[in-house]
Amino acid sequence: MTFDRRKFLLAAPALIAACAGPRTLSYDGPKVTSIMAFKGQRKLYLLHGNKALKTYPFELGFAPVGHKQFEGDGKTPEGTYIIDRRNPQSEYHLSVGISYPNAQDRAFAAAQGRSPGGDIFIHGTPEEVLGKKDWTAGCIAVTNTEVEEIYAMVGDYTPVFVKA
Repeated sequence: MTFDRRKFLLAAPALIAACAGPRTLSYDGPKVTSIMAFKGQRKLYLLHGNKALKTYPFELGFAPVGHKQFEGDGKTPEGTYIIDRRNPQSEYHLSVGISYPNAQDRAFAAAQGRSPGGDIFIHGTPEEVLGKKDWTAGCIAVTNTEVEEIYAMVGDYTPVFVKA
C-alpha cells in the first residue's frame, strides 16, 4: 500500500471538520431582536422588530401544558427570559440557554420548599427521538439543522417570550 500525499492533503480538511463536532454557521442578515415561542401552536419565531425572519416547529417538555414551576415537572417555562448562554458541545447537537429560572420562578419554588429546576435550552434533537412528540425535560427542541441556524442567528441577551 502506498501513501498518496496529495490525496491525504485534499481529504484532511473534510476529516478534521467531521471530527470537530456540530458545524456552526455564520449569519450576516438582519439582527434577531427577539424570539417568540407559542407552545400551543408549537411555533418558534425569530424576529427582527415585528418581522419574522424564520419560523420553526418544535417539541416541548413531556408535560407541555402550563408553566414550569419545579424541577422534574416536565413543563416548559412560560414568560419573559433572555438567551444567557450557548453550548457548542451540547448532548443535543447545539444549544442556546434560556434564563429560566428568573427571580419570580425561584421565589415561587422556594415558597413551596422545592427547586425550580433549570438548564432550559433551545436545542437539537437526537436521532433516537426524532418524530417523538414532547420528549424533553422542559426545553424547546428543534431539528439539528434548525438549531444550527438558531445558534448562528441569535445573540446572547436576546429576549425570549414563551406563551401558552
